[in-house]
Amino acid sequence: MHWTIAGIAIGMREVVVGLVLLLAVYIVFLLLRMRRIGESAVVTPEPAPLPPVETPAPSLDALLAEPPEPRYTPPPQPVPSPVNMAERAMHASLERELLQLREEVDAMRGELAALREDMTRELAHVRAGQTVAPIYGDAMQMAVAGYDAAMIAERCGIARAEAELVVALAKSQG
Repeated sequence: MHWTIAGIAIGMREVVVGLVLLLAVYIVFLLLRMRRIGESAVVTPEPAPLPPVETPAPSLDALLAEPPEPRYTPPPQPVPSPVNMAERAMHASLERELLQLREEVDAMRGELAALREDMTRELAHVRAGQTVAPIYGDAMQMAVAGYDAAMIAERCGIARAEAELVVALAKSQG
């Protein structure tokens, strides 16, 4: 598709390139304008000087009398700039996030301690089963779990004296 304007043939490609160039010029214009606005926001105007206040000259009697007490004038409060307010908001947000992360780490530490304790108990059961003959493995695990000799003898089908020996062995290893 071609158009002819003032004897110049213009195609679709030239129109698109022209629009892209116009858009680029507009973006550069906006960036320069934003830069000027940013520079003017950083510069803080100095306050206008106060007009001089005329005070009457003190008399000789007033000068010889006790000196007047100095009056307290509070220091001027700085006006918070938008940059400081943004930094404060970001700082507060980071503090909240840090507090939340610390709470999560504490919760994970608690879970890890519980898992470590469970793992230690399981390891004790496994070790108890490995140190005894395979016939007495179940009896040893029951003894480590805290069952008495009579219950172990009844459940495992061994003599009560054997069950008492297994309980004594489990206590000596614990």
